[in-house]
Amino acid sequence: MSVSMRDLDPAFKGAGQKAGLEIWRIENFNPVAIPQSSYGKFFTGDSYVILKTTASKSGALRHDIHYWLGKDTSQDEAGAAAIKTVELDAALGGRAVQYREVQGHETEKFLSYFKPCIIPQEGGAASGFKHVEAEEHKTRLFVCKGKHVVHVKEISFARSSLNHDDIFILDTESKIFQFNGSNSSIQERAKALEVVQYIKDTYHDGKCEIASIEDGKLMADSESGEFWGCFGGFAPLPRRTVSDDDKPADSHPPKLLCVDKGKAEPIESDSLTKELLDTNKCYILDCGLEVFAWMGRNTSLDERKSASGAADELISGTGRPKSHIIRVIEGFETVMFKSKFDSWPQASHATMSEEGRGKVAALLKRQGLDVKGLVKSEPEKEEPQPHIDCTGHLQVWRVNGPEKILLPATDQSKFYNGDCYIFQYSYPGEDKEEYLIGTWVGKNSVEEERASALSLASKMVESMKFLPSQARIYEGSEPIQFHAILQSCIVFKGGRSDGYKNYIAEKEIPDETYNEDGVALFRIQGTGPDNMQAIQVEPVASSLNSAYCFILHSGPTVFIWSGGLATSDDQELVERMLDLIKPDVQCKPLKEGLEPEQFWDLLGGKTEYPSQKITREAENDPHLFSCNFSEGNLKVKEIHNFSQDDLMTEDIYTLDCHSEIFVWVGQQVDSKSRMQALTIGEKFLEHDFLLEGLSREAPIYIVKEGSEPPFFTRFFKWESAKSAMLGNSFQRKLAIVKNGGTPLMVKHKRRASVTYGGRSSGAPDKSQRSRSMSVSPDRVRVRGRSPAFNALAANFESSNARNLSTPPPMIRKLYPKSMAQDTAKLATKSSAIAHLTSSFELTSARENLIPRSQKASSVTPKSNPETSDEEGSLSSRIESLTIQEDAKEGEAEDDEGLPVYPHERVNTASTDPVEDIDVTKREAYLSSAEFQEKFGMAKNEFYKLPKWKQNKLKMAVQLF
Repeated sequence: MSVSMRDLDPAFKGAGQKAGLEIWRIENFNPVAIPQSSYGKFFTGDSYVILKTTASKSGALRHDIHYWLGKDTSQDEAGAAAIKTVELDAALGGRAVQYREVQGHETEKFLSYFKPCIIPQEGGAASGFKHVEAEEHKTRLFVCKGKHVVHVKEISFARSSLNHDDIFILDTESKIFQFNGSNSSIQERAKALEVVQYIKDTYHDGKCEIASIEDGKLMADSESGEFWGCFGGFAPLPRRTVSDDDKPADSHPPKLLCVDKGKAEPIESDSLTKELLDTNKCYILDCGLEVFAWMGRNTSLDERKSASGAADELISGTGRPKSHIIRVIEGFETVMFKSKFDSWPQASHATMSEEGRGKVAALLKRQGLDVKGLVKSEPEKEEPQPHIDCTGHLQVWRVNGPEKILLPATDQSKFYNGDCYIFQYSYPGEDKEEYLIGTWVGKNSVEEERASALSLASKMVESMKFLPSQARIYEGSEPIQFHAILQSCIVFKGGRSDGYKNYIAEKEIPDETYNEDGVALFRIQGTGPDNMQAIQVEPVASSLNSAYCFILHSGPTVFIWSGGLATSDDQELVERMLDLIKPDVQCKPLKEGLEPEQFWDLLGGKTEYPSQKITREAENDPHLFSCNFSEGNLKVKEIHNFSQDDLMTEDIYTLDCHSEIFVWVGQQVDSKSRMQALTIGEKFLEHDFLLEGLSREAPIYIVKEGSEPPFFTRFFKWESAKSAMLGNSFQRKLAIVKNGGTPLMVKHKRRASVTYGGRSSGAPDKSQRSRSMSVSPDRVRVRGRSPAFNALAANFESSNARNLSTPPPMIRKLYPKSMAQDTAKLATKSSAIAHLTSSFELTSARENLIPRSQKASSVTPKSNPETSDEEGSLSSRIESLTIQEDAKEGEAEDDEGLPVYPHERVNTASTDPVEDIDVTKREAYLSSAEFQEKFGMAKNEFYKLPKWKQNKLKMAVQLF
């Protein structure tokens, strides 16, 4: 496309060079920029050009252009807006998507720029933006429609305008009423409340009353009586008549037309394929509601204007006000456009697009225009961050048929690619312990054990009241969070489960399970000591890579091979991993190109090998979709310019980040739909709605509302208090609106605000990461403890009883005790217990703020009496607690028929502990009198308490 200076309007000079909105109004057929203070204010007699510029993670700028036509705008102004939109696209390099927006029928993408809504004002350019200061308030009635974005339309102030299906807002001088039709949905009511807040702030300076009127309450409610009084008293609503807005938009199979000299001629074809589109021509694809104008890259500016006019004429000539015109350029077609074709080849157009963009930028620069925004900037290289507190507690199980086997701490980072594993990670959140339960699926694992792993993990989540986040992870596609939790991970070939062994026996396949005395080759990778992996690969020369370091061993012979492109950091990692794979063995360091014959002999001879880093799936700009899954079919709808407020508690949403996806489940979702969350994620990957080539093995996270992990909330401007509120979406929003725009409930944070760890913060700085794994395979690494545990333990442990073999994590430096032992006396046990008991009598509102915790079992590893003596402090014993999946919160334990023992013999610090008792309910073995003395209440009262309260009391009396 040829571009000349005369084709470009001076008003567009410098447009689209930074992310954000830019708006021009058509005055005398020319675009005039309007001030940002007037963004969102539209006049019914005007036409506007709106440019939305978005900066992607890669550093490139993406543009969407809309031209908005008021219902009273002139035909000439509407035509000028359409033409100026084409010119603006040319100024931006000819790659923007262009949308025609008609008042009352705007696209959801357009409305998302002006949340919560737009309410056009009467008038036009002649009246300008001036308002009469002393203008008397006029009572107005609006109808609101929409579940994700709201279409607001002013209607006649009459009872006959009301119905049972929609939401209505009556704006009077002293009060704003929202009337909820009995057939409207909770989500629609909640979104309409955002409009109420907007009207209150815009037209009442935030000073007026808000009333919610439920259809059917009649005069029994005082506010209902006041509402109906505005209409002259209550009377039954008339039966709703079908209006043009209610009629569904015409939809028909796509029809392709070729535009030649301003005329659109149909193209006859049995199949709609991309090959029908000629790069030297323009086309119209008429789909009913959507009308696409496709413009070949070699077409001129005049030809594109002509095609745009032909599309406008097609719509206006057939009386289709709801139809949207979307103009796309060859090479930058939208997903919606591609989906209309029977076939569309998957091809990368990045090279072509950047080359074309560069040519346009060079041409405009010669003509004196600033083109800084047209050139793709080099993205900053950032080390991926886990966005999770890495000082928590980890447990790992290997799946063996229908069962899972708990691995010892020394083996919980060692995986076999023929097996499946389940991991449970607990870490300190803002006001409670957070949990992540996931499955790791080896590439060579059998289908039966894959299904068993998912089933077992789902049962663990269900047993903990669906509070933990759940992850499904495949070997080779692990997210950064997984490696940050493990810190060091070794993936061996083969498997140890019965399923794997039976499979290779049936198929008569050689068992390649790792043998420490055999020949094995490991590729070492990672970003640092807190994120390093050793992956066993085929022991052949072609498995080498110049960008990595490798460990090769054959019995006692061990080589460390450093590729020519490997860094000093890579060499440090290989030394650390060697201590885990082959400790206490002398190794022979080798540099690429200086290998002895023995090295190549072990690999079966020297051959060619690659010299390029294995890249991870890049994280794309996130996209949010609402999901409706029924009868095996998944329907999605994209939420544009999403925020936390778009997450409705009655719905399920999918956040697509390309390299991983999140399925968010609201608290009000029914149990059947909640159980289908993982299936929804798998279906989403299968359909690949954005046509971005999603991997079927991309990690899937299931996130429950109220327990969102920080690596999910980082995509939002997150307010934890909103997810702590009770009720449905409408009840929550109404509480916020009536409370002046802030949530009624504010979570009480137990952790101070620091630079990492919480939901709203990023990843911990390397210098602050307190947990690391010893390079000695015999030493069990110690994970950090939450400040809540430390504070509780401080009430009971003596100054000389601390287990010095367990060094306090660095995180303790960030959360110092409020009183030093040499300046203040420690609280007594009795006062601590009294304080704990009194805290249980808080108001109901406070109780609602504290989520019910999952059952923490008191199963402790068996230890000898000497060890118990040395590790007698409460803080040491707390670290040995494990979380059991079969907890039933609030249920009383059945202790009938159990023998009675003194307290001194059932607690974990006992020098003469009772054997063969159920350690999960030590308190059940106490006599009623001693139970009353220790706990300050009867047994039946104790068992009525929630589990988290029971556990606090048991810790207070050192039963753990």
